[in-house]
Amino acid sequence: MSRFRVLQFNMQFGQIWDERHPDRAPVRLDATLEEIRRHDADIVFLQEVEQARPGGVQAEPPPNFTRLKAELAGYHAAFGYPKADPRELPFGIGLAIFSRAPLRDLKRLGLPSPPIEFEFHGRKLTPTDRLLMSATTTVQGREVRLINTHLLAFFMLGTSSATNPAQRSLVAEQLAASAGPTLLAGDFNVSGHASLVDQFAACGFKTVQDREPTWRRRPFVLDHIFHNAPLRCVGHSVNPSPASDHHALVADFEFAAG
Repeated sequence: MSRFRVLQFNMQFGQIWDERHPDRAPVRLDATLEEIRRHDADIVFLQEVEQARPGGVQAEPPPNFTRLKAELAGYHAAFGYPKADPRELPFGIGLAIFSRAPLRDLKRLGLPSPPIEFEFHGRKLTPTDRLLMSATTTVQGREVRLINTHLLAFFMLGTSSATNPAQRSLVAEQLAASAGPTLLAGDFNVSGHASLVDQFAACGFKTVQDREPTWRRRPFVLDHIFHNAPLRCVGHSVNPSPASDHHALVADFEFAAG
């Protein structure tokens, strides 16, 4: 059977990894492009494509996505920002999907965040909403649904997504409604990922791996590629990348018989 490759990568808006000064490392989009190209994937899921700007301003057209789209020849691409919000902090926002085949039926679903107070540089804030983006493409003559998301990091707010399940539940609803070949990828920001894996397994989806950490800052498995029964994972790898504080997760798939 023919195989196709999927890349999951939180690109941290192009900020490279510097172990000594991770928060002051420079942005080098060339490194992001090199990382994407070296995996030669048929489908690419990206999170934190852009860096949030002061006051929640969302640049149009999105500069990083615009350059990626221009330089990644042979791909069709789609991008989505979360709901604009003046509370947005200067970290990564925005999702992108790249596919060798055209993308259609693009949809965006807001994932509301609960009003949990936290302190940032002496200010009391609450978290902004997140996003789920989906599209359909064709692989080897068959329709495949693609879902990309980036959930709130509840562990950084002193709580968990198990205690605050609304975002995960909205993702699970999308999975439960998707019977055909479907891929869900993203940065799920769940430190204790076993409950997430079990929740999505109840919807008929399994992750390609849940043992190797995918984040440099703490040994957490934050990044996943989930798939349902019409797809079979025939190989995967977690690839430490100098282009982000996340590793690149790569998986090879084929269609299941029948």
